[in-house]
Amino acid sequence: MAALNTNVVPLAGIRFDDKLVAAAGGGDTAAPGAGVILVVKNADSGSHTVTLVTPGTVDGLAIADRTLAVAAGQTAVILLTDRYRNPSTGRASITYDGVTSVTVGVFRVA
Repeated sequence: MAALNTNVVPLAGIRFDDKLVAAAGGGDTAAPGAGVILVVKNADSGSHTVTLVTPGTVDGLAIADRTLAVAAGQTAVILLTDRYRNPSTGRASITYDGVTSVTVGVFRVA
């Protein structure tokens, strides 16, 4: 797993297209929190599914992981709230069903 850096969005704004990096085949991790988003760009010719691991439980029952299908040629934004924070690492775990032509970036609104 690759550790994604968080880009802070200043008041003046920020370009994000030049900050996206290749999604890691084994998945990525990121620091979740208030105002943090994951941007996923799929330049492939087919859809790809992004999964955010939800480490919490309710009454001893696992909370389902969050999945989002990103269509071919599309870009998606997913909130990375603290509900995805792994208590042992402090980071969110992100996996992909495929990484061909998939780029990602993490941004936090200041």
